[in-house]
Amino acid sequence: MNDKVIIVDDEKSLLELYCDIFEETEYTVFAETNPVEALDTIQDENIQVMFFDLKMPEMSGLDLCRKIREKNSIALIHAITGHSSLFELSEVREAGFDDYFNKPISPGLLMSAADQAFDKMKRWSRK
Repeated sequence: MNDKVIIVDDEKSLLELYCDIFEETEYTVFAETNPVEALDTIQDENIQVMFFDLKMPEMSGLDLCRKIREKNSIALIHAITGHSSLFELSEVREAGFDDYFNKPISPGLLMSAADQAFDKMKRWSRK
């Protein structure tokens, strides 16, 4: 099992904060401010646990999730947004997200979501 996480958020300060939260864990964390570049990283690194901001320039988190779901139905993808009033839960679910968090997400909740995602991936893996 590769315990890799990617966080995609166009707000660099929040991205740095999220990376700091994961710094002392066993997870390898990738951080991208650009959703288009994140697609390449996800594919190149075979990342299965993801956290995406929903409102970003170039490509929304919804569109990023949809693109990933075209090729990867088992990844665990989490939405993080500071604009919850702009995004309906049904739209987030339809795009393929597995969970949804409002900003600011607490460090404990972020880690718990990652831990639960990896626990689920381990249960699903065939060894």
